[in-house]
Amino acid sequence: MDQPGPIARTTGAAAPLRDRLTIPVLAFGGILMAVMQTVVVPLLPDLPRLTGASAGAVSWTVTATLLSGAVLTPVLGRAGDMYGKRRVLTSALALMTVGSVMCALSSDITVLITARALQGAAASVVPLSISILRDELPPERRGSAVALMSSTVGIGAALGLPLAALVVQYYDWHTMFWLTTALGVLGVCAVWWAVKESPVREPGRFDIPGALGLAAGLVCLLLGVSQGGQWGWGSARVLGLFAATVVILALWWWWQLRAEKPLVDLRLVSRPRVGLSHVAALLTGFAFYANSLVTAQLVQAPKATGYGLGLSIVETGLCLLPGGVTMLLFSPLSARISASRGPRVTLALGAAVIACGYVVRIADSRDLWMIILGATVVSTGTTLAYSALPTLILRAVPAEQTASANGVNVLMRTIGQATSSAAVAAVLVHHSGPVGGALVPTLHGYLLAFGMACAVALVAGAAALSIPGDPGTGATRRARGRTRDRHDEALEGA
Repeated sequence: MDQPGPIARTTGAAAPLRDRLTIPVLAFGGILMAVMQTVVVPLLPDLPRLTGASAGAVSWTVTATLLSGAVLTPVLGRAGDMYGKRRVLTSALALMTVGSVMCALSSDITVLITARALQGAAASVVPLSISILRDELPPERRGSAVALMSSTVGIGAALGLPLAALVVQYYDWHTMFWLTTALGVLGVCAVWWAVKESPVREPGRFDIPGALGLAAGLVCLLLGVSQGGQWGWGSARVLGLFAATVVILALWWWWQLRAEKPLVDLRLVSRPRVGLSHVAALLTGFAFYANSLVTAQLVQAPKATGYGLGLSIVETGLCLLPGGVTMLLFSPLSARISASRGPRVTLALGAAVIACGYVVRIADSRDLWMIILGATVVSTGTTLAYSALPTLILRAVPAEQTASANGVNVLMRTIGQATSSAAVAAVLVHHSGPVGGALVPTLHGYLLAFGMACAVALVAGAAALSIPGDPGTGATRRARGRTRDRHDEALEGA
């Protein structure tokens, strides 16, 4: 049974300021992480000129963050369960800040790629923060706090793109990284001051072979997925990476089943409530990410295509901003639905709303207001789904494994996003035509991408409904109440 944490004993007017700021500070860390991941996007077209590097080398400023984030999230989650969640959280934010300083001081592409890899450590901020909230908050406050924490990913991404575009347009591009450095220092100091170290630990020896094996397998997998379109899906490099993925992860699985204290408890993952939650996370990540990818390209397409709006990167970021605001507003609703109907219902509802958003996109992708409406509906569904996923994990795993289990769940979302990026790119490349001497995706290609994401969202909803019900949900409690009533009636009749 959940016990109230330190914050539960000091709520209200008498609560110390630090206790009252714990949730806002953790949410700020999540938003900062998402901002840091997106600020480089407006720079990508100009980085070859600014750094003297090729376009292929510049793309690694995004790929490096993706790879390091995928590798470090489950590793740092496990470290947080063992050595202290606040300690690991501040370390992740510090690495992110060091990476930002390196970007601010250098124009060398090698330094920039290394710095962006360091910033990938911040991907662990959300699962670590959610685990802290479980340890520190009473059950009645936990749902809304976790929902807010989950929505920070979308809020930060929606804020980061227009903010970075404005800075890049009016100032030297290094200024953007000095700004994120200042925010990073603020985040580290705020977490260290306002967040208490959780007493919940799972002692033991850290599984170094498991961490190295998972890192190698994920690097091979995500490298093949992210570079398949550029290298060729049938090339020896990509096929070799996928073959290496299968071999390495099979050996890693074998080791995890035999390790005394494994990095990932596969026996726990094999439980339907945990395993199906991870499957739903992967599918939801795929469905959500197509929205940002396709919307940005669609509205920036030249007007000569017949459908494009020719918007600037700043205007594009503003088009995505309503989705971020919606995620902030709908996170409390997600918590209420999860409390009354159970998180699996919230997850299924979120997947259905995402699918509806893509139906809007398919119906009309020419008018700006319809594009914004469809993108905002998808963001609303993403809020419901992403807020429900950590709640499902929290209810299904022991308290001492929440950071590592949520880290794996975030990893599955990352894999889904990487797969979505590759799939969308393949569809758009296959359905392109010449416009002004350059190949540009056709409207049919965009609509196919929307249809693909819609179908994946529906599969995610089916996976959510397949998750075994939570004994704490309102429906199950009512069913138990009816059973008790019938039992009492039978006793009275006897």
